[in-house]
Amino acid sequence: MEKLLISACILGASSRYDGKSKKCLTERDLGRLIDNYELVPFCPEIYGGLPTPRTPSERVGDAVLMKDGKDVTENYKKGAMEAKRLCELLGIKKALLKERSPACGKDRIYDGSFTGVLTPRHGVAAELLIESGISVYGDSEIEMLFDDE
Repeated sequence: MEKLLISACILGASSRYDGKSKKCLTERDLGRLIDNYELVPFCPEIYGGLPTPRTPSERVGDAVLMKDGKDVTENYKKGAMEAKRLCELLGIKKALLKERSPACGKDRIYDGSFTGVLTPRHGVAAELLIESGISVYGDSEIEMLFDDE
């Protein structure tokens, strides 16, 4: 069965910055994922060494900064590298990631102003996975994982 890297928070893990989950899958979608993929939950922020809960972070240029100004870019890069390594190790070709996140966001993430404004850009892990040839889907694109059903 094909493996799918998936943001742990959308499966219900309390791995987000606020210590909560962001379970956004319907029971139907979760069932379809389980029927079609071997799910591999992952959180780049945690694998990058950040605690839960933690101060919110956003991408600012090439850096990732916490709301209090602390630079956590290296943590995000480390988490992204771990995601890539896991995909290589397990032969993972697809990832379903939490949108808008500075790590997992695909296509649009918060702009670094901490005001809820989105900008067209990928999160650090999503960007590295895409560059590495992994097909990355945001959580609103789940239907694309079932196109051949």
